[in-house]
Amino acid sequence: MTQRQRTRPQAIIFDFDYTLADSSAGIIDCIQTAQTDMGLLLSTAEQIRRTIGLSVPEILTTLSGRQHSHRVDEFRQRFQARADQVMADNTTIYEGVPSMLRALAGHGIHSAIASTKFRYRIEQILQRDGLADLVHTVIGAEDVTLHKPDPACLLKALEKLAVNARDAFYVGDSLPDAEAAKRASIDFVAVLSGTTRSAEFASFGPVAVLDDVSALTGWMTTMNGRGSQQDHD
Repeated sequence: MTQRQRTRPQAIIFDFDYTLADSSAGIIDCIQTAQTDMGLLLSTAEQIRRTIGLSVPEILTTLSGRQHSHRVDEFRQRFQARADQVMADNTTIYEGVPSMLRALAGHGIHSAIASTKFRYRIEQILQRDGLADLVHTVIGAEDVTLHKPDPACLLKALEKLAVNARDAFYVGDSLPDAEAAKRASIDFVAVLSGTTRSAEFASFGPVAVLDDVSALTGWMTTMNGRGSQQDHD
């Protein structure tokens, strides 16, 4: 874990996929179903995992090539239709998330989510797992016209929270998360529960690099102290 001194925030904004939850099985299913229906070359599960967190148009061009960019609407429709059938049932909130959210609430810190996933789908999963009351606001794909690494979702979350950027953290697992935080002037906490390694975050200067979000509250109790400097592979 890498960390540097920082004051406690008023709010923490979280990415969703690979940060608070693992929905990779559902995403793989949806993408492969859309590719099959469209006659596209089928991507492997590992190739798809590395696109999790990107917008649906970016997923199509990353996996199938920019020559198919004109088919984005068809891909989106097929992806979303399949997601309505399988996504919630194939999404698992990480084990330490409920206790972490409760701890933040107990300290008077608001929690929010800013994701490229649809808000209604995130809210469905939070409601299913009894976590909806612990998340102050959710900003999803339908709430902004530009997606990460554009900072629009973070700026909208700050507006909903009525919190300044300097008084918030953004917690995420990917480079688009890190860049969005930088462009929104929000301190970034990287978690290694996705497919991005610690060294890849270095140029963005995260205030911490944690194994997963379950370590967040423990880090926050010590972040005003000197702390130890440990580097992750």
